[in-house]
Amino acid sequence: MNEYRVRRARPIAAELRVPGDLALSQRAVLIAALANGPSVLSGFLPAAECLDIIHACRALGVKFDYLSADDSELHWVPEGKSGPAGPSRLRVMGTGGKFRAPAAAVDCGPSGTVPVLMSGLLAGQPFVTRLLASALCRDAIHSIAAPIQDMGAAVKFAAGEKSATITVEGSAKLKGTASRPPVASALARDAILLAGLFASGKTTLTDACAAPDHLERLLRHYQVKTGRHARTVSIWGGQTPESRDLHIPGDLSYAAPFITAAAAQPGATLTVRGVGLNATRAAFLRVLVRMGAQIMEEVSDTRAGEPYGTIIIRGAPLHRTTLTEKETETLHDELPLLTVAAALAKGSTVIHQTPATATRLSHMAHNLQLMGVEVGRLAHGLEIKGAAGPLQPGCTPGYGDPHIVMACAAAGLFTDGETIVEDIACVESRWFGFGNDLQRFQSREISDGQFTPMLHAVPRGKTG
Repeated sequence: MNEYRVRRARPIAAELRVPGDLALSQRAVLIAALANGPSVLSGFLPAAECLDIIHACRALGVKFDYLSADDSELHWVPEGKSGPAGPSRLRVMGTGGKFRAPAAAVDCGPSGTVPVLMSGLLAGQPFVTRLLASALCRDAIHSIAAPIQDMGAAVKFAAGEKSATITVEGSAKLKGTASRPPVASALARDAILLAGLFASGKTTLTDACAAPDHLERLLRHYQVKTGRHARTVSIWGGQTPESRDLHIPGDLSYAAPFITAAAAQPGATLTVRGVGLNATRAAFLRVLVRMGAQIMEEVSDTRAGEPYGTIIIRGAPLHRTTLTEKETETLHDELPLLTVAAALAKGSTVIHQTPATATRLSHMAHNLQLMGVEVGRLAHGLEIKGAAGPLQPGCTPGYGDPHIVMACAAAGLFTDGETIVEDIACVESRWFGFGNDLQRFQSREISDGQFTPMLHAVPRGKTG
């Protein structure tokens, strides 16, 4: 499958269950690898970026097993990067934070996330490691280089034409420090916190980024002491995570395109179950509510410190809103979907951009214009005039951005005709089966009582 072909959705009456959270799956592998014994991760997402983390940790001597649903059968993870085709249970044999030096350079894959997190993990190891990575991680690596150098290690970045090599000169004598990375991001913050686990004393990090706090919650679940005050977070070195089992909630990012579509279709009903409801990830739901959407969240429990539960969406006419620069910073990944909501709303929505969001907003402005939406480019962002009727079908590029691809797919559910969304590999490598669920969403495939792992529709009136 090289493209999604999307047609206007029928009246939506469906129930959605989503695969495990991508960011949580990645970080859970790292903390479990640091633990003092085995941990079982259920709901683990075996996407390419998560398997790359496993591959990198295996090179450091960490062992992994895939488990069947009832533990009755054990499957050894092959030495390559392949994994199961769906949500899985993963046993991680923690090393207590003591890794072996890899025999060769460690391939971190094309993701910008994996090499940055691994750099923080390796800063406290008494050996030199070379990481093969994408040049996409350049800015994040530069943002952690100075803080890690202050702690007593070194992270060096060398870029080639299409790839990069990161050299991590670790040290067993890291010392805690206080720092403020030049670029505020959850990724840089998490890498420095991982390094802080190996440092003597306290490591304190201050940033201006209201980004997801998944790693902090995971650390507390594994009995690691951390502290937070406003935008300052601290970790005390010399701690070893206690091995514990963990269930990973469903990924809200996977559900977000379907939530947006249901919210914008008057009369629609959508229930999303077992999804993570971390407040730092659910800000886009609050924006949709502000635009007139009828959304109810019901927290069922907390797993690994992460609230999870059910979201119920009742479709209603949307109206315009304004997104401030501060909001767009927090809503970075969901901005493409909110531009689609704006295109389907009554009135003109203004979205203020930041340097980090300017490119993504520009790409969405181009795609929405291809679909007949009037978009004004302002000095500080975009003004999107809500369409009076259905959007025009078109062929929209994905720009290698999974959030743009999914946003354009959601927009295609409101067109008269067939919309083609290109560059979809970036979605299928993360959330395999998204295209199949998109087709089910269009056709309103009704479940006959058999289990459908991701998406199944249910008769209207039985979704509460």
